[in-house]
Amino acid sequence: MKVFFKTYGCQMNVRDTEIMKGYLSNAGIEVINNIKDADIVVLNTCAVREKSANKAYSLIGRLKKRGIRVGVTGCVAQINANEFKARGAEFVLGTRALNSIVDAVKGKKEIDISDHIFEIDQSMLKGRNKARHAWVNIISGCDKFCTYCIVPYTRGREISRPINEIVKEVEALAKTGHNQITFLGQNVDSYGKDLKDGTSLAKLLEEVQKIKEVERFWFLTSYPSDLTDELIEVVASHERISRNFHLPPQSGSDRILKLMNRRYTRAEYLELINRIKKVIPEATIGGDVIIGFPTETDEDFEETLSLVKEVRFIRLNLAPYSPRPGTVASKLYKDDVPINVKKERMAKLSALQHEIMLELNEKLVGREVEIIVEGRSKGQSYGRTIDNRMVFFEGKVEDGEKVKVKIVRATAGPLYGELSKRVVRIAK
Repeated sequence: MKVFFKTYGCQMNVRDTEIMKGYLSNAGIEVINNIKDADIVVLNTCAVREKSANKAYSLIGRLKKRGIRVGVTGCVAQINANEFKARGAEFVLGTRALNSIVDAVKGKKEIDISDHIFEIDQSMLKGRNKARHAWVNIISGCDKFCTYCIVPYTRGREISRPINEIVKEVEALAKTGHNQITFLGQNVDSYGKDLKDGTSLAKLLEEVQKIKEVERFWFLTSYPSDLTDELIEVVASHERISRNFHLPPQSGSDRILKLMNRRYTRAEYLELINRIKKVIPEATIGGDVIIGFPTETDEDFEETLSLVKEVRFIRLNLAPYSPRPGTVASKLYKDDVPINVKKERMAKLSALQHEIMLELNEKLVGREVEIIVEGRSKGQSYGRTIDNRMVFFEGKVEDGEKVKVKIVRATAGPLYGELSKRVVRIAK
């Protein structure tokens, strides 16, 4: 039996797919990378955007016509299990039932949307997608209940993994050659709060500094009002922790933020950015913005534009608002911003962000930056700087190798450079 996974959505879904691949590999079931050779295709779905969910529904139909067995997992599966079964899915597994994947593939389980979170083995090394960079879940679920978001209903409440369990996983990854680790959570800054023993993301990052084989630690996604001064100080104190903070503002308007149930104001968000920049001047900020939230006026949108101008994001994900069934916003607010207005605002904000990113990247032209190589594309090697800028350069270099590159050209996306030298880091 050959199984192919199609993964939609965020890095948490990517990691969930890795866990399921690990379970299947340990059971002697072959996981493949080409959908054309598959006996069964597993769709790991995302419920954040309507477009992603529709893609999964459409693919089921096409696969069934070709006689390929289909299974569905992920966020949409958690809330629409019966719908997927009606459309021809052989099995449906929820977000906290990943350990049922072997029985499901073998035809022994049709629907499992129950909660097995404490039974799931998170350290499935056989399922990792990348040889040198690993995603590590540290907290599942979300307790924020933003009005537009379905995640708390599909992922459940926040549950943190014990710190010693995470450290053991990172140690095992280091032994298998992984030298970049990204800690994941829907709200990574809430890590440890439910354990009530003083555990925190800051303390985890301090603890893993003892693992010298890991060259770089990343973490995402952060929730603005939960990011602590302790975390900022820890990042500043250790050279192997990323200088990039992904802090979604979602809007620059206090009125819209309140309707979204975001638990901070515009002023509080900007004050946090200033605190980060004061302690870590070289830090970059990433974020997400929802455009056209119900009742968003031109004035509200202008406040978002001015926020983006002030923060100067190195990367900003933009999405037009789309109501997700089951959320508070879909029940209480009419989706009253016309689609043409959303498109106009998207274009305007995208143009502004393009201009900002180009200006930020142009400052690096002529300078030497250090990157860890992550792969090759179109004959070039690429990797990221510690503040999360993608750099391409000529020359074949092994994945995971640390190199210095002189930047010769900047765009509003990647940077392009020339290999200066390879780096051998002496562990401190």
